[in-house]
Amino acid sequence: MKRLTNRVAVVTGAAGGIGRATSERLAAEGCDVAVVDVDAEGAAQTAYQVRKSGRRASVHILDVADQTSMAALPEQVIAEHGAVHVLVNNAGVTIALTFEEHSIEDLQWIIGVNLWGVLYGCKFFLPHLRAVDEAHIVNISSMAGFLGLPMQSSYCVTKFAVRGFSESLRAELATSHIGVTAVFPGPIRTQVLRSSRHAADGAVDRLADLLEKHARPPAVVAERIVKALRGRQTHVSVGAEAYLTDWLSRASPRVAGKLLGWGFALTRPRGA
Repeated sequence: MKRLTNRVAVVTGAAGGIGRATSERLAAEGCDVAVVDVDAEGAAQTAYQVRKSGRRASVHILDVADQTSMAALPEQVIAEHGAVHVLVNNAGVTIALTFEEHSIEDLQWIIGVNLWGVLYGCKFFLPHLRAVDEAHIVNISSMAGFLGLPMQSSYCVTKFAVRGFSESLRAELATSHIGVTAVFPGPIRTQVLRSSRHAADGAVDRLADLLEKHARPPAVVAERIVKALRGRQTHVSVGAEAYLTDWLSRASPRVAGKLLGWGFALTRPRGA
């Protein structure tokens, strides 16, 4: 985008993590922000940080998996801000179980948030993005959108889908004034694991502790998103792990699969 000052950005999953960091970073660039999340307290805190930058913030409490709520969201944002220029589909959840351990309800939940949330966001906001002089869509995928990871089968389903959808949408909008960027973060210091279903599992807690100590801060992703908006970048990997996963999935998927399988077997009890 040629400029971000006095633009309006919609950020889903904005109550914390990458969503909050992106909202704050966009506000620092001069954007007003529509903060979208199911977490009212966290969303209010994000809005407070946006306003501290001297920008307007509106708060929209809803579940991105709910079609009716998402269909109504664009008009609510337009009523508050008058236009929409940037859409960041960031809301995401995960489930750390084998596929066999997933219930159908688990699958419906994660696909609802991670995939339908992106589809609804793009579908319902596109007419409004077409109505402005320039616009951009940012869809958050993951390094799990490059390579199938054990204990993350449902998460990978959604992140591979977001990747493919973003590529298709980008091709369809190639001659328009609307850019499309897919973002593939590696390990980031967020609460996505602790807020996942079945998070009481000890292995999940240990992995969450490890991420909180060693993963990159969400601000790194936010910075890359702003850079992508300015340069109309189509594909953004964040962190060495994301680059390595991307390369390995293309260079030798068979070796990658074996390595992941061996690693998974070492972490599971015998007979599991």
